[in-house]
Amino acid sequence: MTNLSAPPSGLTIGLDIGDRYSQICVLDAAGQVDEESRVATKPAALQRSLGSYAPSRVAIEVGTHSPWVSRLLAECGHEVVIANPRKLRGIYENDSKDDRVDAQWLARVARLDPQLLSPIRHRGVQAQADLAQIRARDALVRARTQQVNHVRGAVKAFGTRVASCSAASSRKRAAELPESLRVSLAPVLQTITWLTTQIQEYDRRIEAMQDRYPETQLLRQVCGVGPLTSMAFVLTIEDPHRFPRSRILGSYLGLRPRRDKSGAQDPQLRITKAGDTMLRRLLVSSAHYVLGPFGPDSDLRRWGLALAARGGKNAKKRAVVAVARKLAVLLHRLWITAEVYEPLRQAAARGEVTPA
Repeated sequence: MTNLSAPPSGLTIGLDIGDRYSQICVLDAAGQVDEESRVATKPAALQRSLGSYAPSRVAIEVGTHSPWVSRLLAECGHEVVIANPRKLRGIYENDSKDDRVDAQWLARVARLDPQLLSPIRHRGVQAQADLAQIRARDALVRARTQQVNHVRGAVKAFGTRVASCSAASSRKRAAELPESLRVSLAPVLQTITWLTTQIQEYDRRIEAMQDRYPETQLLRQVCGVGPLTSMAFVLTIEDPHRFPRSRILGSYLGLRPRRDKSGAQDPQLRITKAGDTMLRRLLVSSAHYVLGPFGPDSDLRRWGLALAARGGKNAKKRAVVAVARKLAVLLHRLWITAEVYEPLRQAAARGEVTPA
């Protein structure tokens, strides 16, 4: 939780971080601009510039450089407020937008009330490094999917199709390609094979990470949640106790529907898609398994199927998203309580099944 009291020095600093240069705006205790400067976005340069100030409140925006910059500022003794970019409409809709104005805007809002920036907290260095491996794997999977789709599209243009198969085994279908395409698609198929090998190597690394994060075993009690999803969940959340209620996870991960209620109008809207995109996608994938033909019987599955059976437009899609949201809440609850997961706990309480 961000400290709302004024910083000891009385100074509030807005730092607009750019890829090569960053803009600094320093406000004094009265809210007057005390200094403005431009500094290279490098550790040594930022430390020289901002390390010369007494402990102050520094507001920055989430971005590529914000993790290491926030750690550097904390080492300099500053109180760091990391602003949620989704809440910075005042910057993005500014008619006179530039780095200097953005830095001053950050400083003024942070001086008034840091909570207006909906501050977030970056994960630790080890968690960031481990999560980078999962994101790298995700990038390779998406690249492989693009290559496989290219092969399928090229083949369709010649009046034939590649038989349905997993992306990992699509290389074996090379013999089914039209003779006129084999030469042009051979490098693509080789790329698919190489990508599959690298993805498998990442899978082995992620599996080995489980020893460093034993809490993932609690999450894997839920059928459909494997090493990848459990690791991504633990590394993204990092500290489960920062959420006072498990239900908050739905909103945090962008799985809550938007609201635009006015009078009698309360339309059904799409989810907010806030939070981590990769983890949201993994939870949706797990929800597909829970509701799919191979998903074992559970309270979660029964609830999702009942929701899908209500009918209406996109009922099945809405059910999948709802199950993903409920799954996130369940995983957080298991992590906090370290309970043994009972798939049919609610059904047993209603007398619908005989407890084991």
